[in-house]
Amino acid sequence: MTVTAGVVAVQGDASEHADAVRRAADAHGESADVREIRTSGVVPDCDVLLLPGGESTAISRLLAREGIDDEIRAHVADGKPLLATCAGLIVSSTDANDDRVDTLDLLDVTVDRNAFGRQVDSFEAPLDVTGFEEPFPAVFIRAPVIDEVGDDVDVLASWDGRPVAVRDGPVVGTSFHPELTEDFRIHDLAFFETPEAGQ
Repeated sequence: MTVTAGVVAVQGDASEHADAVRRAADAHGESADVREIRTSGVVPDCDVLLLPGGESTAISRLLAREGIDDEIRAHVADGKPLLATCAGLIVSSTDANDDRVDTLDLLDVTVDRNAFGRQVDSFEAPLDVTGFEEPFPAVFIRAPVIDEVGDDVDVLASWDGRPVAVRDGPVVGTSFHPELTEDFRIHDLAFFETPEAGQ
């Protein structure tokens, strides 16, 4: 079986996410046809989506300009998985605490942009993630913090007492960059262990 995975590539490098989803699919005896998304019309053909990091104000603006934002909302409304990381988490949230970010309202969370500091404050931390037997080596780069979570949001991991990985239906959001490690368990969690729609 082949999974069609779309990586939103309106800004930044999508190659690491593409590699991670291919490894996750291979672990399940499947293959992944990865497509980089820069214009509308690609998302409807995708089984799973990745919304990577970058600059959240620019990403939200480009998604709206290209008409990709509504396609992502429709994808999630159909119960299809979305993995949103770092800036992708900010854009997917219901409240980015920043009027410059036009959020997708897909994750019922409030976030604080760059709360873990600037680029020089980047760090790696061993995270205890729900369902993982061993800690996940999370890489935080100018990472946002999740300030509040909705009643139906599951917190999958926390660092320093604050949520850094959450699930809201078919959407998994992380403050960190799971693609910057050889460990593909976050992609596996998002795409191959997603609850059935409506559950």
